[in-house]
Amino acid sequence: MELVSENKVAGGWHRRYRHRSQHTHCDMTFAIFLPEQANSDQPVPVLYWLSGLTCTDENFMQKAGAFKRANELGIAIVAPDTSPRGHDVADDPDESYDFGLGAGFYVNATQPPYDKHYQMYSYVSEELPALIEQHFPVSTKRAIAGHSMGGHGALVVGLKNPTRYHSISAFSPIANPIDCPWGKKAFTGYLGEDQALWQAYDACHLLRNSQDDLRVPIRVDQGEADQFLAEQLKPEALAKAAQASDYPLALTMHPGYDHSYFFISSFIDAHLDFHAQHIK
Repeated sequence: MELVSENKVAGGWHRRYRHRSQHTHCDMTFAIFLPEQANSDQPVPVLYWLSGLTCTDENFMQKAGAFKRANELGIAIVAPDTSPRGHDVADDPDESYDFGLGAGFYVNATQPPYDKHYQMYSYVSEELPALIEQHFPVSTKRAIAGHSMGGHGALVVGLKNPTRYHSISAFSPIANPIDCPWGKKAFTGYLGEDQALWQAYDACHLLRNSQDDLRVPIRVDQGEADQFLAEQLKPEALAKAAQASDYPLALTMHPGYDHSYFFISSFIDAHLDFHAQHIK
């Protein structure tokens, strides 16, 4: 790993690293916040944060205001990039914001040319945690969270790996991607036309088919003034899926809040407290 930058913040350290990924076959960048309690004699739990469309690891780390509370709780935060990057990595031919670079959707692509690099599900759920646990003073107690496309990713990764994560949370997630324009475009491009294969990356489908003895607690917060609420996010579908399977989902709607990091920064401490209940 190559250290890109480091900054002292809120008593802990924020560091960015670059490394060669075995799954995405390109250089990947991630950021980690280590609280002051973290050392080899006292490894700390980790919250993995997945960001949304057009974002990198920097958006959450610079805008969410999470470090002070994370340091108080003794929780590390890891934020990967949202897609593979590089001159040889395939992008959307139309260079749109919602597909290709910056829009990996946390799936393992099966369709060329994207299948060579866009293996974000395996990178996030397997390679990155193994790398973090090998090189940093962290424990195997993991939680996962995200925003928008990253909220979709957090729900899917957490639900598909209920023995690896103790808690899941999301801000404004793309809750039912098989039934919204963003999801349909991404899944068609990355996974092909067979919509039966899309269900493996749809949180509503995973909730409805979850096993009773393998249920990770989920918290979701959604702004009622979100400009993407009705067309893209569909939290009501997530609530119905949870109700149908009696899944422990806590969904809260917030009047006046939009899709921005102003919303995230308003409630990030509550999300950190939620995860601390399960990983501390």
